[in-house]
Amino acid sequence: MNNPERRLSTSVLVIGAGGSGLRAAIELAESGTDVLVVGKRAKSDAHTSLAAGGINAALSTMDPEDSWQQHAADTLKESYLLANPHTVQIVTEGARRGIEDLERYGMPFEREGDGRISQRFFGAHKFRRTAFAGDYTGLEIQRTLISRATQLEIPILDTVYVTRLLVHDNAVFGAYGFDLHNGTQYLIHADAVILAAGGHNRIWRRTSSRRDENTGDSFRLAVEAGGRLRDPELVQFHPSGIIEPENAAGTLISEAARGEGGILRNALGERFMARYDPERMELSTRDRVALACYTEIKEGRGTPNGGVWLDVSHLPRETIMARLPRVYQTMLELQMLDITRDPIEIAPTAHYSMGGVWVRPDDHGTDVDGLYAIGEASSGLHGANRLGGNSLIELLVFGRIVGQAAAAYSSELTAHLRSASSITQARTEIAALLAADGPENVRALQRAIRDTMTAHAGVVRDEEGLRAGIAELDLIEARMENIGVHPDIAGYQDLAHAFDLKSAALAARATLEAALERRETRGAHNRSDFPDIDPALQVNLVWSPQGGIAHEEIPPIPADIVALMEEVSVDGKLVE
Repeated sequence: MNNPERRLSTSVLVIGAGGSGLRAAIELAESGTDVLVVGKRAKSDAHTSLAAGGINAALSTMDPEDSWQQHAADTLKESYLLANPHTVQIVTEGARRGIEDLERYGMPFEREGDGRISQRFFGAHKFRRTAFAGDYTGLEIQRTLISRATQLEIPILDTVYVTRLLVHDNAVFGAYGFDLHNGTQYLIHADAVILAAGGHNRIWRRTSSRRDENTGDSFRLAVEAGGRLRDPELVQFHPSGIIEPENAAGTLISEAARGEGGILRNALGERFMARYDPERMELSTRDRVALACYTEIKEGRGTPNGGVWLDVSHLPRETIMARLPRVYQTMLELQMLDITRDPIEIAPTAHYSMGGVWVRPDDHGTDVDGLYAIGEASSGLHGANRLGGNSLIELLVFGRIVGQAAAAYSSELTAHLRSASSITQARTEIAALLAADGPENVRALQRAIRDTMTAHAGVVRDEEGLRAGIAELDLIEARMENIGVHPDIAGYQDLAHAFDLKSAALAARATLEAALERRETRGAHNRSDFPDIDPALQVNLVWSPQGGIAHEEIPPIPADIVALMEEVSVDGKLVE
């Protein structure tokens, strides 16, 4: 099957039309730099739109004593000392500017009576520094960025699936891909490329990501171009994802359900958090509640479906309708379940990639000249546990910085060499898959990877399970040699799934091998055979297929920040 090929050219190509990609594109357009954004799903439906809770910045609107330094201290402490202090400083110091940018674009923040931006507590924050827009903060940010991008007439192609970055002599010169609807192939030449295509939490069976997003695309594109991954094993599991229906397994039940007084019970009817955190009970930290749910299920006290019960039915109906409207509506639509009467069956769900593509802290440049990574595709800010509300501000801060860096890189190029062999490789890869007519089903192999990761690299890991997972992955990768790809009248989704499968396999291998190497329990990474923190592993693990795993030292935390790092009171707060 020979599809037509379109050739496009731009100064900077942005891959991914979520919050980070759009913010970078806006910065480029405002500076007069030619920019093109491509994405594989509608820009209005990007993953950013799912973020509910809020966005962090030490604005001091509610607590005058707050500061970016305290925000940095809280972030570093919550990271279990694996976050890069320089990255943390850039984000926390630049957060106010990030909020001001959103205001400039028309973001409708919640405000106090006198006009100040409202800020609320999120867990592990010393002060109120989380700005918000109801429980739709991410959606409003995405809408605001789309509106600004439209004003600037930024071209956005949101049905293009990027299959390969084009590289010559360790410098990126564009990307190759195809249209999901009609199969038209795209050869896009660019001086610089910004990778903003999300993380890898879709490679678990239950995940808060939707189908066909966060399959590790960023990881594969960067690694095949010559980049590396940092801390892929550090994945945040949210305690409350639904189990049914199968096509929505992992969909989040907001932490607000526990914050409003929801109770967790096992299949025996026991309120089991008393065993794990008798003081905070259901208001304990996200990682601790996820571990508690996992343990109850693993030890045989879970439901027949492999879950536990989250019950809000004892709360006044008015409270549920006013404070948990999204949860109420979601469960009614997905299960015809009335949460004012019945409990919700939940289990831990893969939620956020805290590791990602290796980048420099100052400009988020990668090992490949002209290639940058931002958002959940990148690494450095979150370490072993993400501070709630930090991911959205990261998009704003590094979107601006990386936009500037890519513009400068493009303008300073004296010549841009291209490689015919790199382009031929990209064309051949697509042609080979379109001609593939083997017996193996791509979707079945994706499921096999998710089953392997769920069984062997979930909330709790151990040496035996991780080695078993690697052995299973070896077999899956062998089966991948015999897949069949069959585009049809509905489009080229089957080809996209084949590339998603390649990405998932690479991301799974990186995660399993790094999880095996991190022989300790730290933050969201639980090793039952190594239950304590190992000071010798206060390092980042940097993975590549050729080089294996390297231990990367983390720069020291400045003394003034260390002095502010303390246990934060959690009285009356939901810790997330």
